[in-house]
Amino acid sequence: MERRETGCPPLQIETHYLDVDEGGISIPGDIMPGPGPNTIQMVGVAYGILFVIVGALLWRSGKFTRTVRYILLAVTILLGFSIFSPMLPYMFQELVANAGFRAGAGLLGAASGMALFFLLAALFGRHFCSYLCPIGAVQEVASLVPAPKLRLPWKPLSVIARGLVFLFILWCGLALSLPVLHFFGIRQFFTLTFSAGFVVFSCLVVVSLFFYRPFCRFVCPVGAIFQVVATPALWKIRRTDACIDCGKCEKACPTSEAGKEDSKGECYLCHRCMDACPVAGALRYGGKPRREETER
Repeated sequence: MERRETGCPPLQIETHYLDVDEGGISIPGDIMPGPGPNTIQMVGVAYGILFVIVGALLWRSGKFTRTVRYILLAVTILLGFSIFSPMLPYMFQELVANAGFRAGAGLLGAASGMALFFLLAALFGRHFCSYLCPIGAVQEVASLVPAPKLRLPWKPLSVIARGLVFLFILWCGLALSLPVLHFFGIRQFFTLTFSAGFVVFSCLVVVSLFFYRPFCRFVCPVGAIFQVVATPALWKIRRTDACIDCGKCEKACPTSEAGKEDSKGECYLCHRCMDACPVAGALRYGGKPRREETER
């Protein structure tokens, strides 16, 4: 994108392009270029929608194995690097930053797609965050590397921080048309374009070795919405009468969301609690138990 030396203010919007400089590179808001939908991007979105449903059914039937999870993580990361999709956080940023400017079919389609993902999260939990978002997938893979793991001393801290960041992103986008997420180098990382932003996101991936999903839990605006809509999800991980209260699932959960009273809104369906459980059937994924069953 070329800068115009016309004496205009430094921040302008023209046909979905934002005059923001990150690491010496002008960053286009072209995740949904032009007035029509981006076919390549829609491939990633369709993949995400399909496998949220497939993943939920596999979870419900007990067939969502580690192998399946690793395959989906690998495919998701490959899509992120090859077609930069499905990138819901980035799409959300574009919608906010372009609000009121040429709301074409691309933007409206992105809004409809995100609404569908939110509905699926309200039904089945955060499958998209778990293994279908490239941003989350690279952090998830990093978290699998053996390394000392850190946890928050106070669980509500991430909720408060994420809420404040969410409001800040909204204000910058709606009031200033400023795409805050661009400064985290998401696009530069997945297109392998070296810049200051590339370094920022690479550092977040390194932090993920020690602290579970820092971007997802503190920065991602879509993650904030997912947490709210997934809290009352119809299908989620639940305890049964077989639970012996050993506490192993709570120790294994990287977000401290495996307790009896936890809402599971911050559950990333990582399967660690089930892997740690010593009693078959003590944890199950699905809806509320029938009358003849008692959920703990």
